[in-house]
Amino acid sequence: MSIFERVKAKAEELLGRAEQVYGESHGDQAATIAGEANVLEAEAEEEELEREEHRHDGDGRSGAR
Repeated sequence: MSIFERVKAKAEELLGRAEQVYGESHGDQAATIAGEANVLEAEAEEEELEREEHRHDGDGRSGAR
């Protein structure tokens, strides 16, 4: 897992939240829903990256990090 993948997922989440807020403030249901979908997708990606990290940490190997 790279730091760039984490940054990308967080940026997608923030952009989704911005789109969601825009939609809510302007009464644009499509933008609100699209923003919510982007947020959920980014959060799922972040969770997957964390699961990968924990899988690699718990593989029984020891070493410096």
